[in-house]
Amino acid sequence: MAAHSSIEAITARIVERSKPQREAYLERVRRAATRGPHRTTLSCGNLAHGFAVCSPAEKDALAGDVVPNLGIITAYNDMLSAHQPYETFPQIIRDAARQAGGIAQVAGGVPAMCDGVTQGQPGMELSLFSRDAIAMAAGIGLSHNMFDAAVFLGICDKIVPGLVIAALSFGHLPSVFIPAGPMTTGLPNDEKSRIRQLYAEGKVGRAELLDAESKSYHGPGTCTFYGTANSNQMLMEIMGFHLPGASFVNPGTPLREALTREAAKRALAITALGNEFTPAGEMIDERSVVNGVVGLHATGGSTNHTLHLVAMARAAGILLTWQDISELSDVVPLLARVYPNGLADVNHFHAAGGMGFLIKQLLRQGLVHDDVRTVFGHGLEAYTVEAKLDGNGQVVREFVPDESGDPKVLASIDCPFQPTGGLKMLTGNIGKGVIKISAVKPERHVIEAPAVVFHDQQELQEAFKRGELNKDFIAVVRFQGPKANGMPELHRLTPPLGVLQDRGYKVALVTDGRMSGASGKVPAAIHLTPEACDGGPIAKIRDGDMIRLDAVAGTIEVLMDAAEFAGRAAAIADLSENEYGMGRELFAAFRRNAGPADQGASVFA
Repeated sequence: MAAHSSIEAITARIVERSKPQREAYLERVRRAATRGPHRTTLSCGNLAHGFAVCSPAEKDALAGDVVPNLGIITAYNDMLSAHQPYETFPQIIRDAARQAGGIAQVAGGVPAMCDGVTQGQPGMELSLFSRDAIAMAAGIGLSHNMFDAAVFLGICDKIVPGLVIAALSFGHLPSVFIPAGPMTTGLPNDEKSRIRQLYAEGKVGRAELLDAESKSYHGPGTCTFYGTANSNQMLMEIMGFHLPGASFVNPGTPLREALTREAAKRALAITALGNEFTPAGEMIDERSVVNGVVGLHATGGSTNHTLHLVAMARAAGILLTWQDISELSDVVPLLARVYPNGLADVNHFHAAGGMGFLIKQLLRQGLVHDDVRTVFGHGLEAYTVEAKLDGNGQVVREFVPDESGDPKVLASIDCPFQPTGGLKMLTGNIGKGVIKISAVKPERHVIEAPAVVFHDQQELQEAFKRGELNKDFIAVVRFQGPKANGMPELHRLTPPLGVLQDRGYKVALVTDGRMSGASGKVPAAIHLTPEACDGGPIAKIRDGDMIRLDAVAGTIEVLMDAAEFAGRAAAIADLSENEYGMGRELFAAFRRNAGPADQGASVFA
């Protein structure tokens, strides 16, 4: 089916807006493709260093430009449950490369932060900027110019966006992303959330909380709720960086290993040495980016991608805006109910039909572009499948059924959970921000209440414990933007605000910080820009000011005389405590040079 008229119009607008940057980018990509990689242009000393540890046969092969060499960029560490399975992937990839007549080398490792470990801790202030550091680290690995293609091993929050920025910066190389899969289902996410709220109220102790958390996060693989990590995997598949059906297969299974082998072989097949050359920078275009945004809305995905998708697109010379994202939300229905906007986890989503069923439904109404390039070939219809193993242990694909395996988890396009997506842009006299409403009950889409202002998330936690917040209010948590302190996630505010909402109070959050892919049932206007540190209007709000957050109209306003509000002096915060400790001093240059949230909050131009 042809693309929906609104999808076509928004895509055309992005194409037109991006023309100067996109054309310059493609010229650079094509020029780089003609120059290399040609290992014969490396000096003998360069080349000798590059293959010093290889076998004699591999050295002979790499001495010319006939045998493809695959660069592996890995985000392995064994502290992240999602990334622990990657320990064995390089050897699997090397073996698969040899079977395909090629060679594979680990080109470099990149850092991988677990936001689950750093939530509410000083280290969280490095989290967003780790995305740009990851892109730079991956760039260093690929800068050796030894490789004909790259595979990227990464899953979690800032890691995949950073790797995508790197892949598009080396856009003359084909790039395949290889997932490791979600952990098996543990303690249900809603039960974990219930225990967290009981702990916030002092009704259970630390031992009970730790027991619940440990039963939820219990083994290798990605956390099973639909936060940024699993939104990343959805994006990589719908944008064509994954092989079809690869995203949500559990680690440690025969199918997972077979998919990894297949991905390595496919990366070698699409180099410039073959007949299916698929450079990442040409493969990903405006249609691919729109498909990613549509997938985000249809699944109720992470608010973090209002930052990451903008930054990823810019790496390919594509200018995506929050307005584009918001308008796409107006025409894309919500088709998935996965925690926090449902009780199911990603294993249930996959069992119900997963990405194959989701893409099939979106294609039925032209809500995604089918005429795109992917690492698998041409056309998104090839992704309307489920991956399985045949009797010989090889990957085979079957088209998914027309019916969902569980309509409570994954809906058809004819009977969506709601007619619009989960993300909206907000504008008003305190700036511009975004809100995720897919998990927020309709009666809470509009909140009007007095402001209670905090300059630190800990201040809110302490006020809650003192019993000072048993009332209707909108929490304004400011000086949390990228220039102030690196824009940490404020996910630890969810339990106390959730408790207050359950007590019957009207509550909401307004912040220039982030709220993560786990944004849940409390309305939260996030990513406010200009941020308070830049003298944004959020810095002028005072305790008691009436604020109206209207997710229906898409507005966020302080209800007072415009001249009086404009004439107020902006508050100033002492941010010296955010300058040092846990590596924060190393990121001072990032804070100074960070762009605004609506441009991706990146240090890259």
